[in-house]
Amino acid sequence: MLYHNPIIPGYSPDPSICRVGEDFYLVNSTFEFFPGVPIYHSKNLVNWELIHYCLTRPSQLYLEGCRNSGGIYAPTIRYQDGVFYMITTNVTDRGNFVVHTRDIYGEWSEPAWIDQGGIDPSLFWDEDGTCYYCSTGVLDGIRGIVAFQINPITGEILSEKHLISEGCGGQCAEGPHIYKRNGWYYLMLAEGGTEYGHRETIQRSKEIYGPYIPAPNNPILTHMEYKKSEIQATGHADLVEDENGRTWAVFLGIRKFGHPLLHNLGRETFLAPVTWDADGWPTIGENGRVGLIMDAPLPREGRIVDHSRWFDFGKAPLGRELFYTRNPIEEHYQLNTEKKELLLVGTKATIQEAGASPTILNFRQPDFDTTATVWIGAKQCTAKRCGISAYYNNDYHYDLYLGIENGEKYIGFYKHIHDFGMEVERIFLADTEMLELQIRTSREGYRFFYKTENQTEYTEIGFGHIAGLCTEGTMYMTFTGTLLSLFCEDGIGVFQRGFEIKVKAES
Repeated sequence: MLYHNPIIPGYSPDPSICRVGEDFYLVNSTFEFFPGVPIYHSKNLVNWELIHYCLTRPSQLYLEGCRNSGGIYAPTIRYQDGVFYMITTNVTDRGNFVVHTRDIYGEWSEPAWIDQGGIDPSLFWDEDGTCYYCSTGVLDGIRGIVAFQINPITGEILSEKHLISEGCGGQCAEGPHIYKRNGWYYLMLAEGGTEYGHRETIQRSKEIYGPYIPAPNNPILTHMEYKKSEIQATGHADLVEDENGRTWAVFLGIRKFGHPLLHNLGRETFLAPVTWDADGWPTIGENGRVGLIMDAPLPREGRIVDHSRWFDFGKAPLGRELFYTRNPIEEHYQLNTEKKELLLVGTKATIQEAGASPTILNFRQPDFDTTATVWIGAKQCTAKRCGISAYYNNDYHYDLYLGIENGEKYIGFYKHIHDFGMEVERIFLADTEMLELQIRTSREGYRFFYKTENQTEYTEIGFGHIAGLCTEGTMYMTFTGTLLSLFCEDGIGVFQRGFEIKVKAES
């Protein structure tokens, strides 16, 4: 059956997956955004629904002052004896921790913190019920993969720590997962760094603590020598077996546009089948390569997904796919379904302010050609700025907004790149009841439009090059992607009707 990659588009990195019966569950990293670690559900591996988040309370997820691309790194989800476990790292807080629940649609426990440094923790249960932890770490001055027994409910370490691998020769050996198959323990790793040299490798041993022998066909997944592919930087994989005994890999990758070394959508989640050779070694995809369109025997028939969305302000709740930058002040987001209005209460914290928690609602840009539209009750707004943004983080964003200065209202267009920000266009308004703001994205850039109730056609106010919102161009190492966001600063912004996302399907 044909299916399309990525299976979860837009900024959705570091996927981990588990299966319970005929149900698959998948989680991703969230970094400085709240709530943390989205949970997706599928029955066929290609059509996914966002059903919940693992970290929904400030007591579970502290992000105050979090740097860009700090916060939550690389979760792993597992299911054992009726309990779901999610283990991850908050690099802004106390490091590695695990939470659990019996109800995937319900609330998760408070964090159980683990006395182990490093990132990318994972859990593995052996046949005798013993639970093992592994992550990156340093032991006796040697950096590699550290493993030990653990109580997954309390986080208590139950054995000595062991350095089980230094990787297969690539830099940044990370993202470890342990599996068992036909009496072998397999240790799968991401190597090469999560950029264009990214790859997945695998080793195996008859003993869980090693020694591990690398596969002769490593790397088992990489596009580092396949530059003609739109898909690049593949790696950080997790394996799952379907009910038919077939093995699948979910992994991150990027979709580059035009220029071979730029991407703006972030690291996305991809899917490929896994084949095992006669000697028991796996390969992901076709000799380690994957495509935007794949043909493989899915456990159930899939369908082509339209990633367009309509967030109706006349219905509650607003929608799980909208999320905050750092810990929000929840009362600053007020949905009035009777009036079909969303009131955003802006504070002095702007979306330019490093480490701040501004009043902002974000949606992952799902494709290159996407249109985002919002309607603003211009007469009722008191905010200094409220509108819509193509937003990567506080250092990189293009903003279209209703502004107020000295009692006069205007439409403004603002660009912020690196440490430089400037309002490049300002158009003052007469008495206007309704203002429609729109962003149209493409592989070239972001075009910004407005329309008042007296206009029949949109007026273009500005353009921002796509390169200004690309991961490769950021001042500091970042791991996220471009978002389409509603924001408000210093006053009340009145958003009406809804928030519309339209995606043009790739031909």
